[in-house]
Amino acid sequence: MLLDRFPHTKKLLILPPIILGILVLMFMISGKEPPAKTDIAEPTRTVRVVEVPMVSLAPMAEGYGPVKPARVWTAVSRVAGTVSYIHPKLRDGEILTEGTELVHIDPKDYEIARAQARAELTELEVQEINTRSSLDIEKRNLKLATKELDRIRKLVKQGTASQSSADETERAMLAYRAAVQNKQNTLSLVPAQRSLLEAKLSLAERDLEHTIIKAPFNMRVANLSIEADQYIPIGKSLFEGDAIDRVEIKSQVAMSSLRRLFIGRPTMNIDFENLDAEFAELIAIDSVVQLDLGNHVAEWKAEFMRFSDIVDPETRTMGVVVAVNNPFEKVIPGYKPPLSKGMFVKVVLSGKQSAQRLIVPRSSVRAGTVFVVDENNRLRRREVKLLFSQGDISVIEEGLAEGERIVVSDLVPAVDGMLLQVQLDETMSRKLRTVGDDL
Repeated sequence: MLLDRFPHTKKLLILPPIILGILVLMFMISGKEPPAKTDIAEPTRTVRVVEVPMVSLAPMAEGYGPVKPARVWTAVSRVAGTVSYIHPKLRDGEILTEGTELVHIDPKDYEIARAQARAELTELEVQEINTRSSLDIEKRNLKLATKELDRIRKLVKQGTASQSSADETERAMLAYRAAVQNKQNTLSLVPAQRSLLEAKLSLAERDLEHTIIKAPFNMRVANLSIEADQYIPIGKSLFEGDAIDRVEIKSQVAMSSLRRLFIGRPTMNIDFENLDAEFAELIAIDSVVQLDLGNHVAEWKAEFMRFSDIVDPETRTMGVVVAVNNPFEKVIPGYKPPLSKGMFVKVVLSGKQSAQRLIVPRSSVRAGTVFVVDENNRLRRREVKLLFSQGDISVIEEGLAEGERIVVSDLVPAVDGMLLQVQLDETMSRKLRTVGDDL
């Protein structure tokens, strides 16, 4: 066949249909409209924000410590003897009022000592009276003997009396003079003797008073260690009395927290002659004591007393002592117990109300950075300088302005410039605006 004889001609015959198909396809494509272009929407993240407020607040510091009585009296026996009486309520934990007779020590020996001292003093008074009477007599005898000696001497000069008579009279006169001197010497010792006997009487009366031990103030009994009919020596500790009118709490407070209590305070030159007044003005620290009871917190108004002498270099804390007056008053059973010795409580210190400060939630500050939402609702990373932090807030010194919006919700990942959908956190905003009232 002709095609078999010319194989190349066979291939050429196949080409026209292919070309025709391509042309038809191109025609069909050219007849259609091109697809419309669509814009892809930019993704957004929903975040919670607060507007940065400016408030006046008092810087605060916290510490913990045990409750201790402001005064502790130890009853010590000042005389020896047998315990003859113990107050029926003299037991650990009991409260006794000032002046209550708590313990009697058998007074018999001390009553005898007092009676003996009184008798000796009376005897001395009688001796003094008798000595003064004898002195008057001896003075008169001396006066007569002196006159007699003068007379005899005149007679001796006249030759009507012997010298031996004059010598005898002179010896008599000298004896009277010695007697007068002895009586005067005896009387001169009387004041010293009287003082000694009066001291002896005073000591006996004091010992007798010490046989009765009284409560020096309203107190709570602790560490009782005596029984009735027990012999006690001088110096024995019998029990303790904790004053109930005032308690103290010494808490260890971080020095960094204490420092912020004095932010914004002017420098003062202390006049040591008026140290108490100026120190009180410089410190001006308010304090409260709190006890966590589980379902609520009991609170007592306290008074800042002093910084203690204890600074712990390991914990970087300093001891702060506050006092609470009348801790056993206004007790509400089940709600507010008496502030008793040994309770471990929280001490909250607050300084002077400071000037207006910018504050943000503490959780919104991360490594000195906050996330700000700009006017176009885009995320901006902002470095800030903290003045201090306390509780759930941080006080901003530099880097933010009042009214700026900061992110308070978790934002991961946080890409600078990303578009945000903003929701105002009303609860946190309200908390920030009122934080100055709460602190």
